[in-house]
Amino acid sequence: MNKKEAKKKVETMKNNVKVFAQKELAKAKAEMAKAGKKVEEYVKKNPEKAAIISAGIGAALGAAIAALIVRKKK
Repeated sequence: MNKKEAKKKVETMKNNVKVFAQKELAKAKAEMAKAGKKVEEYVKKNPEKAAIISAGIGAALGAAIAALIVRKKK
């Protein structure tokens, strides 16, 4: 295989990867949209639970970030 053929093969592979990545990204976006709708429905049906869950997640993330900051200072 000469340089020209190798270069063409590499370009073809790049294009194939790009097309594959675009398809996977579209799938991921669709799944995220579905998940977002489910979350919205849950929040509408259970606003109190959703608020408590959100507060818990926020507290956990805050604690994790604080722990990381303290760890970096050492």
